Amino acid sequence: MTLAKKFHSLENYIKVVESDYQLLPFNFHRMPDSAYLCVNMVGEYVSLKKNELISLVNGKIKPSDVLYNTLKSKHIIMDRDSSVALDLLALKYRTKQNRVSQFTSLHMFVVTLRCDYTCKYCQVSRQTEDVDTFDMSKETALAALELMFMSPSKSLKIEFQGGEPLLNFKLIQFIVTSALKMNLTEKRKLQFVITSNLSFVDDDVLKFCGDHDIYLSTSLDGPEELHNKNRPRPGKDGYSKTIEGIKKIQSHLGPDKVSALMTTTIGSLSQPIEIIDEYVRLDFHSIFLRPLSPYGFAIKTKQVEKYNIDKWMIFYKTGLDYIIQLNKSGYFLTEQYAVIILNKIFNPSNPGYVDLQSPAGIGISAVIYNYDGDVYASDEARMLKEMGDETFKLGNVFTSNYNEIFGADILLDSLEQSLPESSPMCSDCGLVTYCGADPVYHHATQGDVVGKKPLSFFCKKNTSIIEHIFKLLENKSNRKILESWIS
Repeated sequence: MTLAKKFHSLENYIKVVESDYQLLPFNFHRMPDSAYLCVNMVGEYVSLKKNELISLVNGKIKPSDVLYNTLKSKHIIMDRDSSVALDLLALKYRTKQNRVSQFTSLHMFVVTLRCDYTCKYCQVSRQTEDVDTFDMSKETALAALELMFMSPSKSLKIEFQGGEPLLNFKLIQFIVTSALKMNLTEKRKLQFVITSNLSFVDDDVLKFCGDHDIYLSTSLDGPEELHNKNRPRPGKDGYSKTIEGIKKIQSHLGPDKVSALMTTTIGSLSQPIEIIDEYVRLDFHSIFLRPLSPYGFAIKTKQVEKYNIDKWMIFYKTGLDYIIQLNKSGYFLTEQYAVIILNKIFNPSNPGYVDLQSPAGIGISAVIYNYDGDVYASDEARMLKEMGDETFKLGNVFTSNYNEIFGADILLDSLEQSLPESSPMCSDCGLVTYCGADPVYHHATQGDVVGKKPLSFFCKKNTSIIEHIFKLLENKSNRKILESWIS
């Protein structure tokens, strides 16, 4: 008795489809309403019913069908008349990926770990105000600036972080003036941002920021009680100092010189409307609804364990829907994560948000210089170091040269392994063009730079948000508002 069976002839495995067109690369995603979103490699999309999708892949769509020209214009199909289709698609893809050639544009300087707050969800290992051992030196700052100017990027943003950066304001002044002096020969477009809780904003800070066109970014978690609970400060006056700082900056430097970010804690979940109203009251016109990040004190105090993705998505959707209603009532307000997704859907260029890039944005879009001169692939990588994990340490400004830092094996290997277009589940996902990779996050949460996507908060969050945005776009009035956010 033999178990061997003869293979069928080759004809049994080849299906010859007679069609007026050929398919261009695209993925599809089944939406919650059972429609199928077909997305090409540059983000152009069309929504199809199941029978339409089946007809599409089987070559059954006819040139006389209305759908045919839609699919052709969206670069889902091409035919004999599409003489420039591939060239145009290649041009759009090159435009999407142009940021890679520009390389690192965001350079973060941790000028001190000292801080006057004791936030339970803090992502770094802060130090008390009187410990100056954790301040960056002028020598370290100059070495970091020299590395920064080796980047080929025409635009360079220096972001000052901490701790509380204004506790080492003299070094900020030194870095800004040194960068401007070096730029007389480098001739780059420079931008400066101070990420601060605004406790120490005074006339000297305001004058220096005004003279050097410096932006400030702060944290505002919502109304007074919620903000003070999330971000405790000795004296319990964190909220009042933040509001006072915001108003000073708006008055002296202009309303566009200060922005705010919020972080969603368990106490925030029931207050999306109140949080948004607080931003409106302060005349802000953008808000970033952010979940907790799994680093630093947010892990030690178990803050990240207090809610799951489903609870956060209820918070996010409620907030986004309310923001749209505010726009309909005449108050212009954007939600920044939605703006990033909308730009990836509708614009040919990449918005450059580090956490939503392919290849991942660590190192090649952003890098951080720690107070001690150590260089990390991202702010989150630096946070991991403060937890005892130096996996994404790229080198040191005194002992490593530019090629050693930005050509580090851990960086290049992580970028290659986590590339969404070749990662399990991501490569087949219809939303991959709008998403990205976050190898540091997946290393921190799963011990693997790729991560198991069904268990990933990152994956579930992005999928749910993108699906919700496409649902909102189906409504004409919603679509008009959302499109105005990126116009």
